[in-house]
Amino acid sequence: MIALEGIAIHAGAFALNDVTFTVPTGAYGVLMGPTGCGKTTLIEIICGLRKAATGRVLVNDRDVTREPPGNRGVGYVPQDGALFPTLTVREQIGFALRIRRQPSEERVAELAEHLGIAHLLDRKPSGLSGGERQRIALGRALAFRPSILCLDEPLSALDEDTKDDMYKLLLAVQQHERVTALHVTHSHEDADRLADVILRIENGKVIT
Repeated sequence: MIALEGIAIHAGAFALNDVTFTVPTGAYGVLMGPTGCGKTTLIEIICGLRKAATGRVLVNDRDVTREPPGNRGVGYVPQDGALFPTLTVREQIGFALRIRRQPSEERVAELAEHLGIAHLLDRKPSGLSGGERQRIALGRALAFRPSILCLDEPLSALDEDTKDDMYKLLLAVQQHERVTALHVTHSHEDADRLADVILRIENGKVIT
């Protein structure tokens, strides 16, 4: 479960006020709105990458508002994937496990197989397709078995055929990993294909 209660943030002329919503446990939530409306800001607040002026963030009924990102149990796929150019795919997926000093080999192999990138494990990101790079970023976000998965415009740069494959993969992975997902997008197709819960930002507030 992901819940925001009374979240507000202000930066110059930009403001979000009294943002309150819940994505139930196991659901795939889609947060929609035009560019610049605050979708990414809310994802960053949930992940602990940005602080809100007021309000609370709850993950599975636990107040994580003041917890550092690594203690929230939230996996994050940023818009551009943010892959490390010098690391192999194997190292990318296992990154979060290594910094937690947890075994990574078996988990990396499991995710790579499920994501269809086992043949790429010894490659580096340079030269890989957009779809392959997003699969790697997804694997990295899921490696430490988070209960929550946040995705920021993960399909925006993909062609239509690749998008179709990714829709199927995202739903399969979400169900296999048993994560609650929140997917930021401006695409109505993303919402139609993926969402159990649709949220929209309008005039600085989130409506359902």
